Amino acid sequence: MAERPADDRVLPATRWVAVAIVPFLVVAAFLLFAFPERTGELFAWAIAVPMSAFLLASAYVGGIWFFVGVARARRWHHVTHGFPAVVVFAGALLVATLLHLDRFSQNLSFAVWMALYLTTPFVVAVLAVVQRPRDPRVPDAGDVVIPRRWRFGLAAIGAAALAFGALVFLAPEFAMTFWAWPLTPLTAQVTGAVLSLTGVVNAGLLWDARWSAFRTLFQAQLLSLVAIAVSLVARRDDLLWDRPMTLGFVVLVAGALLVYAVFTLRSEALARRAAASIPLA
Repeated sequence: MAERPADDRVLPATRWVAVAIVPFLVVAAFLLFAFPERTGELFAWAIAVPMSAFLLASAYVGGIWFFVGVARARRWHHVTHGFPAVVVFAGALLVATLLHLDRFSQNLSFAVWMALYLTTPFVVAVLAVVQRPRDPRVPDAGDVVIPRRWRFGLAAIGAAALAFGALVFLAPEFAMTFWAWPLTPLTAQVTGAVLSLTGVVNAGLLWDARWSAFRTLFQAQLLSLVAIAVSLVARRDDLLWDRPMTLGFVVLVAGALLVYAVFTLRSEALARRAAASIPLA
């Protein structure tokens, strides 16, 4: 079998899958943000505490940015590190769904939810495998090399988020005793899935130093963090301030927002400087 060329091409199938996913994310984010008290009627299941709805919606906001980026990407390596994160996130939500089928509403939203999560983890995984050899593993012209201290620091932050998310997902009843707002076993596992995203994305920094490979992903993560921060303010009455985790979570979100903003703005400034230094043909 002939080897696939490392031409950095985004295949049409990959673009079309991204285009197909975006509308569902847009609708879900809108319903969760606009009607958190009516999730049992309008969404796939009744989410008792709006902050849990807002957290999931915040993840979808980042997903919208990412999949629009996939649809528009000129090169595969610009989005490659997001695909494993989508597989883990969507796979975790599928497992959570199958474990808690009795909690879901028998409506159109649930049918769409099941169709998406029964297919998305596997379709995205196949696309990632098929596309992977197309990454030539070279930087763009005028690309920026991410310094090792940033790469390992952000990877460590991601690893902590992934480990904590795994704990919340695997021990939801335990998470319910300390989390910053009231959870059910289902919303605890959804929360764990959301926390996994940054961990899987940031792991790619351990072997890939190209800013071009992370620009879209960090923009998406930054957008999600902004949405989470706004959600914490908007739904502050949902928070259990007598629990130490609550203040800790707020501080961690604020700190992550600052770190991600500084890193992203710094990298973008360096990339613009590098692009300006390329001589015109």
